Amino acid sequence: MEETNELIQERIKKLNKLKDAGIEPYGIPFAVKDKAQDITDKFGGLSKEDLEPRGEQCTIAGRMISFRDFGKTAFAHIQDATGKIQVYFSKDIITGNQDVFKNLDIGDIIGVSGKLFRTKTNELTIQVTNITMLCKSLRPLPEKWHGLKDIETRCRQRYVDLIVNPHVRDLFSKRSRLIKAIRNYFDDRGFIEVETPMMHLIPGGATARPFKTHHNALGLDLYLRIAPEIYLKKLLVGGYEKVYEINKNFRNEGISSKHNPEFTMVEFYVAYEDYNYLMNFTEELIPFLCKEINGSLSVPFGDSEGDSGVVIDFTPPWPRLSMIDSMAREGVDPVVFKDVEEARQFALDNRIDVDRKTTHGKILDEIFKKKVEPKLIQPAFITDYPVELSPLAKRRKDKPELVERFELFIGGREVANAFSELNDPADQRERLLEQVDARQQGDEEAGFMDEDFVRALEYGMPPAAGEGIGIDRLFMLLTNTSSIRDVILFPQLKPEQ
Repeated sequence: MEETNELIQERIKKLNKLKDAGIEPYGIPFAVKDKAQDITDKFGGLSKEDLEPRGEQCTIAGRMISFRDFGKTAFAHIQDATGKIQVYFSKDIITGNQDVFKNLDIGDIIGVSGKLFRTKTNELTIQVTNITMLCKSLRPLPEKWHGLKDIETRCRQRYVDLIVNPHVRDLFSKRSRLIKAIRNYFDDRGFIEVETPMMHLIPGGATARPFKTHHNALGLDLYLRIAPEIYLKKLLVGGYEKVYEINKNFRNEGISSKHNPEFTMVEFYVAYEDYNYLMNFTEELIPFLCKEINGSLSVPFGDSEGDSGVVIDFTPPWPRLSMIDSMAREGVDPVVFKDVEEARQFALDNRIDVDRKTTHGKILDEIFKKKVEPKLIQPAFITDYPVELSPLAKRRKDKPELVERFELFIGGREVANAFSELNDPADQRERLLEQVDARQQGDEEAGFMDEDFVRALEYGMPPAAGEGIGIDRLFMLLTNTSSIRDVILFPQLKPEQ
């Protein structure tokens, strides 16, 4: 830390020298005419003999990420949003701003103009004739500018991570392409993109503990939304037939490699369809996205060095198993579905955390998470969940204790959740009241009563199916990334000590 402070003090001295010379150290508008990658693409194939007689002039701006000073001359690399390119400084050639040259540091943002040539090592280089200081950097880049390795520091100081680790910039550019591809896919199929509120008077649409806030002017407690589902269904009542939203949800739960309290989802609804339609839709959507991002339907999974040898194959069709059948396949006696005490005993025998207050449906869910979920590496739909776990889903007519619901699992993680939507207002009211009772019994993730939602259903909502896909988790799978923190630009972290 002491060494860093000394380096900062040295940079502050250079900052003051620039000011004394009448140079603005924090920049003026600069007319950027070229980008590093464009220069490489256009001239990278020309030999020294072909390039230099052309006298090609370039004007580029970016951060200086290397600097080798030889006194009267120096070599550096400038990095912009597209890549990096070498530049060459000579006091005899620079026509202005010699004071800038004398006070350069790695990390400074500069603009340069000059002629393209090739060095003795044949590297494409800009011979600088003019240099402009755009921003003086006061902090040295980490680890002698060879990269930032500590995971905690990388997430906390993402701005530095993006500077020194080009692959991280590439990763988040790819994430942007994924979201654009999702948007294009839905738009091309007649969906309407909408925006619904982030602050809810009544949190609903998922089983989760909400964040609470307060609106001073109205004197109301509000909740950050756990899902947009209720509002999107109200749009179906209003006459829209295909809607989607890409936005944030907030759930007041633990932080782990799979969970961030603020996360991105695409949620969508289709009138006059059911969950079978959505399984087919999802089998088309995700392979399309995989192909768009990776150019292939096969993605490595697990150890980044490839030692595990596991590859996820996104080629459809994908298996479809009921929840009870998937558990039976892993040695769980189907009797646990019929008897709560059998389920409780099985959980205790297998060191699955439940207590006397845990309901039958929640016990089954915990057993599933422990015995089945980690085994679902290749894409698989798990269908037909207990009603208790799905208060907004339509019952199966042949098995009314179950609902028409599926979850998509890939890489041992839930990626999507969908169901045929419950549109019977009487049934919906009854189930919401059951959620209220569960909350009064101490279940903080249980839902609230929402009279306005029931009123909307009483006006009539067409038969419909809805689905939510976690974009962060999907992107983790498509890029073989092990932690959700690595695919969120600014993940939630504990405060620095």
